[in-house]
Amino acid sequence: MKIEFHFDFGSPNAYLSHLVLKGIEQRTGEKIQYVPVLLGGVFKATGNASPAVTLAGVKNKGEYQGIETARFLKKHGITCYNRNPFFPVNTLQIMRGAIFAQGQGYFQQYVDEVYHHMWSEPKKMDEVDIIKSALESSGLPGDEIVAGTQDPAVKQALIGNTERSVEMGSFGSPTFYVENEIFFGKDKLVDVEEEINSRKEG
Repeated sequence: MKIEFHFDFGSPNAYLSHLVLKGIEQRTGEKIQYVPVLLGGVFKATGNASPAVTLAGVKNKGEYQGIETARFLKKHGITCYNRNPFFPVNTLQIMRGAIFAQGQGYFQQYVDEVYHHMWSEPKKMDEVDIIKSALESSGLPGDEIVAGTQDPAVKQALIGNTERSVEMGSFGSPTFYVENEIFFGKDKLVDVEEEINSRKEG
């Protein structure tokens, strides 16, 4: 079954989804493919904007989002989440790094560790020296990865992923696809799992 998670490290809701997806994989026996996309590119192509922009000045809506996040953390027993004080972080380099890591055999470790440095022990992950230091502290080759982000093929692959994501129907992150069925937002993870199980039974 083709199941995709279109993600950008800059989205806290994508990080929280990442933590829950591992359980879905275990329960369904299906592997979820992580697809790096550039959220800024998705927003530009669709005319969308981050909640930090769209919620600005809207009474009570931002506060409710905080309540909803607290409920999600409690429901899933998540304790390794902290708001990044440098938010919003420009994720261009670390998303290119994800593309590079896919060809090096340490993609899953890279995803886990970059998410850790973004949302568990938050850092300003848009500065090259900080990126290198964070990756090396996690046992990853910081210099190699940062150099790899400048590869024209890596840059083009991220652009291609982003364009394909928009063509499929994406307008933000996190977005999930079960075959060609789209689901948006961490609150739809229950529906994602139900769709997987329904297709397996059918």
